Amino acid sequence: MSLLELIARADGRGLAASAVACLDRCLPPPDDKSDPEPLRPLWPGCESGAEWAARLDAVHAALEGAAGTNATAARVRTLLGGAPRDFAAGPLRAWAEACSLLALDVHREFDVPAAVGTTASLRSRNGEAEGAGPLVTGELLRQAEILETLAGGAGPAGGGAGLRRVMDLSTEGRRVLRAVMSRRARGRGRADDANP
Repeated sequence: MSLLELIARADGRGLAASAVACLDRCLPPPDDKSDPEPLRPLWPGCESGAEWAARLDAVHAALEGAAGTNATAARVRTLLGGAPRDFAAGPLRAWAEACSLLALDVHREFDVPAAVGTTASLRSRNGEAEGAGPLVTGELLRQAEILETLAGGAGPAGGGAGLRRVMDLSTEGRRVLRAVMSRRARGRGRADDANP
């Protein structure tokens, strides 16, 4: 199934966790004063929707208070601010789709070769990943595995074990992306030094 088909079949738990995981991977590296995992309070709410609205509001307020100039961080804050306060599959599905697209856009920006435009990210979610670079391909697989891990909400993938696996997948993806971003920044720094 394509990523969009998996999103269409997911329940509220899978949609919420998938969306939070996407946003988690997109956040820029923290500075010395910021929380290294600002979205952590949302994870427990993904299981059953317990205190979902209150958790969203608290995390959004914390990120607003630490607002920087990073465009991606601003998009994450916007998506958190627009997240549905009702823990229901319908509104969560639209939110999960928007978070998925942001994550693919961010990975596409740092990919080699970099596909041009958001249209490429939209096509890749429909299963048209031809020409996608390794970062986008890895992110597509990661998003699909997260949704598949939580599909059904019962059995060995259910309960806390499923969410722990999702958190592990997201942490792994965040490390990969930040490593690429760091290498890109170092490369720019060397180029600036060479061309004062």
